[in-house]
Amino acid sequence: MERLQKVMAQAGVASRRKSEELILAGKVKVNGVIVKELGTRVSHTDKVEVEGVPIVKEPHVYYLLYKPRGVISTANDEKGRKTVVDFFPEIEERIYPVGRLDYDTSGVIIMTNDGEFSYLMTHPKFEIKKTYIAKVKGIPKREDLRKLERGIELEDGLTAPARVKVQSNDRKSNTAIVEITIHEGRNRQVRRMFDAIGCPVDSLRREEFGIVTARGLNAGDSRPLTIHEIKQLRVLAETGKIG
Repeated sequence: MERLQKVMAQAGVASRRKSEELILAGKVKVNGVIVKELGTRVSHTDKVEVEGVPIVKEPHVYYLLYKPRGVISTANDEKGRKTVVDFFPEIEERIYPVGRLDYDTSGVIIMTNDGEFSYLMTHPKFEIKKTYIAKVKGIPKREDLRKLERGIELEDGLTAPARVKVQSNDRKSNTAIVEITIHEGRNRQVRRMFDAIGCPVDSLRREEFGIVTARGLNAGDSRPLTIHEIKQLRVLAETGKIG
């Protein structure tokens, strides 16, 4: 017997967190009965339906997408805007993004139908590092960079320590290119961190997610993750080290 939300995630319905939301919203039935209790356990003989559709366990798939700016990091958008799923019209499995990238942020995002893998990649306790390249207005002072490195107070609390490096600056245009690595995934976190030191972000790109990078990809390009990359990401989440 396993928890209902875990079974849904393993079947590729959605991430574990999204599956919990579907349960609480009364959109899931077990053996014909609506279930809203997150502690519900089901066996392989139970019939589970999500919004009237029986779930069937799909083979797990994993892709790396270089998300362009102006694309929504969801499986669907009620406003009809382009989503990351739209870049995979040939994929039969119900894939969804691992975590999110803001509408106006480009870069690496993983797509999968493996809810447990998504959980490992996104839960804060596993501390999967993400590296961003930000073009900011203003040239950060050393003391400001130290604030980011130690953790900076935002409206939703103190951030975890970050790794920060100024790649270049242009005093004529009063801008700088800064590399920042974090492991949290708060909403618009990197932009808010730079706002907090008075250097608002002009453009932002995620270059690395764990051990995978955007190298060799242009905006809108995608590729399957290799078996080795999938294994390395799992090991990284479970041990904090690259196997």
